[in-house]
Amino acid sequence: MIEIKNVTKSFNDRTIIDNISAVFDAGKCNLIIGASGSGKSVLIKAMVNLFTPNQGEVLYDGINITTADTETRKELRQQIGMLFQSSALFDSMTVEQNIFFPLDIFTKMSQAEKRKRVNEVLERVNLPDAHKKYPAEISGGMKKRVGIARSIVLNPKYLFCDEPNSGLDPQTSLLIDKLIKEITVEYNMTTIVVTHDMNSVMEIGDHIIYLFKGKKQWEGSNKDIIFSKDELLNNFIFASDFLQDAKEMRMLEMKNK
Repeated sequence: MIEIKNVTKSFNDRTIIDNISAVFDAGKCNLIIGASGSGKSVLIKAMVNLFTPNQGEVLYDGINITTADTETRKELRQQIGMLFQSSALFDSMTVEQNIFFPLDIFTKMSQAEKRKRVNEVLERVNLPDAHKKYPAEISGGMKKRVGIARSIVLNPKYLFCDEPNSGLDPQTSLLIDKLIKEITVEYNMTTIVVTHDMNSVMEIGDHIIYLFKGKKQWEGSNKDIIFSKDELLNNFIFASDFLQDAKEMRMLEMKNK
């Protein structure tokens, strides 16, 4: 579980995130949504301690990462997996070498143990035969899956995903959503997903917070969001005709039950 309490971050007297509190539970896909400039990226950077909040606390299972000593912060960071928007793979390394990298840096496992773990995570993301390929030789969706494999190779307790469906076609996006949801439940991780993809919101949004101009405007689940009366949230979520139609159909279904 990750809990943030009254987190505020300013730059040059401009407040970017303002007094945000929320609880992100293990075993759930916790989504942070909002328009560009709403503070999503600053919030997750504060949560992983890349930025120190001007005020507030960020608690990892009760441990405040913002005030913890250097050794404790190092231990916490090793329990955090990151899936970057661009996948952030090393182009000069094979898929296998990319996933070996965090094991080489952060563990004292034997070579045989590392290879076994790499094989396990590649199998888990349905890439059992991609070991010797380079990033330039695989598709965008495969790169995302390699990124996921690398992010979970250290068995993290906490997983952060920054726009995991960016640049992917709708079908591949659904596969990535399904994979993130499966590994979240399977490993009982606390997963935080920053996304603009409304299909992801509807498919995997166990817990959603919507930011508007740096403040937490709304909080709930993908079931709650359909019936929200928050005008700002509705303007953001149901901007497309498709999602507006989906809302109306869901409300009609509930009315007829």
